[in-house]
Amino acid sequence: MSNLEKDRIALFGTSADPPTIGHKKILEELSKIYPFIITYVSNNPKKRHQENMSNRSLLLRTLIEDLKNPKIIFNQKISSQWAIDSIKKTKEIYGCNSLDFVIGSDLIADIFYWKTFNEIVKEAGFLIIKREGYPIKSKDIQTLNKNNVNFKISTLNIPKISSSMVRVNTCSSNLPISLIDIVKKNNLYISSKLVE
Repeated sequence: MSNLEKDRIALFGTSADPPTIGHKKILEELSKIYPFIITYVSNNPKKRHQENMSNRSLLLRTLIEDLKNPKIIFNQKISSQWAIDSIKKTKEIYGCNSLDFVIGSDLIADIFYWKTFNEIVKEAGFLIIKREGYPIKSKDIQTLNKNNVNFKISTLNIPKISSSMVRVNTCSSNLPISLIDIVKKNNLYISSKLVE
């Protein structure tokens, strides 16, 4: 991916149920190509979340604090289950006009059905991160272009891990180290079954 405009920021909303080493890698890699990354926990209206937003926010905030990277900003105030609301709040709070909304390739087909999709594409571009098992098909590219979506496909190499894998396999090796004690202490994700 080429260098992006200096004032263009990345907006990375995530369910973070829980945040994984994949989330950590995404944030670290985004910080190499964007001047700022704003991230937050959101409720995806198509998902049933295992933990409440407060617990998930604590975990994501802890992960970001552990990264000690001033380019990565956690701001739960911009959270909304609707992308357009988070985009507008971000622009208002940070005074930026150019931002890329970060999504995984598993969400490409969904975005066309998002609330106020046409408004979203006027307000933001998309950075699409390839996820294993969710190839980006030529018909996806055609549909993005047909709908005048400003998008880039990331070249980031992200580990094959998802929050659902952590919940199902209860394996702490897929959690960032800084989160393991919090998960166990608060008995999150059936932490009594977590294995090292």
